[in-house]
Amino acid sequence: MSYVRHVLQPGETLLHESRIHWMIFIPSMLLFLVAVAGFIVYAGVEAPDDAHILSYSLMAVGLVSGLVTFVAAWFRRWTTEVAVTDRRIIYKQGFVKRHTVEMNMDKVESVDVDQTVFGRMFDYGDITVRGTGSGIEPLRKIDSPIAFRNAVTAR
Repeated sequence: MSYVRHVLQPGETLLHESRIHWMIFIPSMLLFLVAVAGFIVYAGVEAPDDAHILSYSLMAVGLVSGLVTFVAAWFRRWTTEVAVTDRRIIYKQGFVKRHTVEMNMDKVESVDVDQTVFGRMFDYGDITVRGTGSGIEPLRKIDSPIAFRNAVTAR
């Protein structure tokens, strides 16, 4: 069961659920592509054995780095939850070491959405919820930030 569904109070309604956008996988995909392209291109080149060992070692490091960054991005996306209910905004990050922030809807003053050109094209952005006295730190690369803002402001 997700954290958000676990902490819902009796009678509280979930209005919008979001997560980190899939765009966080791009760096690991680029590392994979560069390493695989290196294997393909270098496989047909004749070179001394020392050069083969060095280049294949570098490409293997690229593949392992791509795998590590992919797993880290997947874990970050899997363990981050953002939700809007009829009473509050809930943000949870982490698995064993957990960081949660909740803000009552009565305390929300504004919801700021920052999107780059790519963010507009692929529907992701950064959200900052400003409340009376304090605010939630910017939520980075959140999927469908406009829908999130509309769920908060349309209550």
